Amino acid sequence: MVDLIMKDILGTPAILVGLFALIGLLLQKKDVANVISGTLKTIMGFVILGAGAGVLVASLDNFSSMFDHAFEIQGIIPNNEAIVALAQEAFGAETAMIMLFGMVANIVLARITPFKYIFLTGHHTMFMACLIAVILSTGGFSGVTMIITGAIILGSLMVLLPALLQPYTRKITGSDDFAIGHFGSFGYLIAAAVGKAVGKNSKSTEEIKVPKTFNFLRDTSVSVSLTMALLFFVVALFTGPSFIESELSGGTNFLVFSFMQALTFAAGVYIILAGVRMLLSEIVPAFKGIADKVIPNAIPALDVPAVFPFANNAVIIGFFFSFIAGLLSMFLLPLLGLKVIVPGLVPHFFTGAAAGVFGNAAGGRRGAVFGSMANGVIISFLPALLLPVLGTLGFEGTTFGDADFGLVGIILGNMIALLSSKTVFLVVLGVLLVAIFAGASLFKRSKEQNDVDDKPEAS
Repeated sequence: MVDLIMKDILGTPAILVGLFALIGLLLQKKDVANVISGTLKTIMGFVILGAGAGVLVASLDNFSSMFDHAFEIQGIIPNNEAIVALAQEAFGAETAMIMLFGMVANIVLARITPFKYIFLTGHHTMFMACLIAVILSTGGFSGVTMIITGAIILGSLMVLLPALLQPYTRKITGSDDFAIGHFGSFGYLIAAAVGKAVGKNSKSTEEIKVPKTFNFLRDTSVSVSLTMALLFFVVALFTGPSFIESELSGGTNFLVFSFMQALTFAAGVYIILAGVRMLLSEIVPAFKGIADKVIPNAIPALDVPAVFPFANNAVIIGFFFSFIAGLLSMFLLPLLGLKVIVPGLVPHFFTGAAAGVFGNAAGGRRGAVFGSMANGVIISFLPALLLPVLGTLGFEGTTFGDADFGLVGIILGNMIALLSSKTVFLVVLGVLLVAIFAGASLFKRSKEQNDVDDKPEAS
């Protein structure tokens, strides 16, 4: 039963989001037709988003194979799904229980603190639960102590990180209808900070002027197709026809195959955007029931593609420059005595694209470029620094990819190493979390008061 609930129900993002939509609609006492329609459309939006991601990832996997063969790169490839799959044999039960009670902690903290975010990205919740289980086990934690400690850490992250990003998310979307619940938050926050620092007077990526002759480039699908076709063709020429036609294309001409993969990538982006639009149109009104009845002013924290439709150009700019920064970092890491982290196309697309959107919101085009490059450096160096604290998992050929996994893992791992006593660790952790919540609450109230004071009085 636990396996069914954790893996097949709560571990399936579409069903998890659909359950919250169902609860929200029931709390609003909607009629049966609206409840069924709203729930199914919410799930369908997430399924469409996932299908688009699958199409896009399949294209990126082919690009990655071509790239690795062309340049003969060897190193650690960050992949959340792969590292969690490896960890499940040893930490499967602990991961499931930390995830379950972490979600309960999320709801409780959203109810009693000023941070009203409900984290709905189920697969990322599971990934972080797994990371926390692995790190705590290296410190000798087990059983009930591990589960309760891990759940409190996870629940705290699930409300604090969306809150940290919300000022920029609000700037992107123009409202507080939803937040971002994705454990790449540190990278997006740095991207926004870098964008703000370098982007004074820089115009938005969405205001790029295109001559009338090239008006067709304003169509996102066309511009994405041409950009990816250029990348695929360049890499294909270095890879050579023999490898592509024998190993990847099934005999199809290597240039034709590359062109079709570029279009497949663009189709994946198009499907993701369609899924996000359907999801947002259903989950936001449905969530009103939870906000009104259970957690006043509750805000759904959604997966990061939710911001993609708000800055289509920034998505591609962010992906491209995050990947470039990942390539540069790959050559810098060995000089600093760290393992080579091969830039994974999937993390660089999703987190790089989001970093581009956040960087653009804070600093326009320059913000999108340099903000996404900062993200690319972060998701190259943090995985390399995380490896030593993962115990035996650090010897595998993969690791966690997104920024928050690296940051949380490094902080927790070093705290456990420095505070050799479990009791001392728990006391320090408790004091630290209380201080963070108290400080963040005071800062939030102070900012809200300043915003009120700054508003002109009604005449």
